[in-house]
Amino acid sequence: MNKPPPGLRRAATHDAGQRAESLAALLLMLKGYRILARRYRAAGGEIDIIARRGGTVAFVEVKARAALDDARVAITGGKERRIAGAARHWLTRNGWAMPLTLRCDAVFIGRRSLPRHVADVMTLCLD
Repeated sequence: MNKPPPGLRRAATHDAGQRAESLAALLLMLKGYRILARRYRAAGGEIDIIARRGGTVAFVEVKARAALDDARVAITGGKERRIAGAARHWLTRNGWAMPLTLRCDAVFIGRRSLPRHVADVMTLCLD
């Protein structure tokens, strides 16, 4: 079986990531969250979705894999540190959020299964 050229693979991966993030944003909105930002980049990291519901701001990582269990293990310590750096950067520009509850969540997406939102999933995120 021939693999597609690297440029086409990157484009397909990018498109799949966009679809996964859109699905995750829709799930969060259905749960009552308001999306504040998508693909926020800063401090060498990226936050897929920043969302607020009531007194909570969630920095959300979206992971899509063939199986939900594979998506869960895809968040490494290095990824958590990059998300934490980007979250701190966002907070310096959005001081209004400092008194709120801040947490790092994830939305896991697997083929043939419902997306799963897990609150406060990352241990290192905002320590």
